[in-house]
Amino acid sequence: MKIPQKIMARQHEITADYLKELDKHLLDIEEGRADKMFGIRDFANILHIHPTHLTNTVKLTTGNHPCFYYEEKILVIAKRMLAENNRSIAEIAAHLTYDPSNFTKFFKHFSGMTPKQYRETLLLQKTEILTI
Repeated sequence: MKIPQKIMARQHEITADYLKELDKHLLDIEEGRADKMFGIRDFANILHIHPTHLTNTVKLTTGNHPCFYYEEKILVIAKRMLAENNRSIAEIAAHLTYDPSNFTKFFKHFSGMTPKQYRETLLLQKTEILTI
């Protein structure tokens, strides 16, 4: 049975709205306007839909769970903050609403290295560029 075009359009709209709200929320976190990470339930409330419906719709539309995008975007922010090298790893973790231990576990799980290793790799690369 083929899914009607109207339903497919709504699924894409919900997914786009979720990603837009996710970007907005993470910008608020990054710029210090928010100090609590939203969960799927919070985004569903913003979109006025049930959390299960949000999860199922995003997964059906993109093939990925909503958390995939959340984690991916947080990792990008964390890498950018680590590259700036003007805050300690603990400060970055707190800014992103993690305790340092969980932040390190999260970062290592998704990047394959600890935040410290990532920062050291960046510093080494910068040093190599400067010496060339």
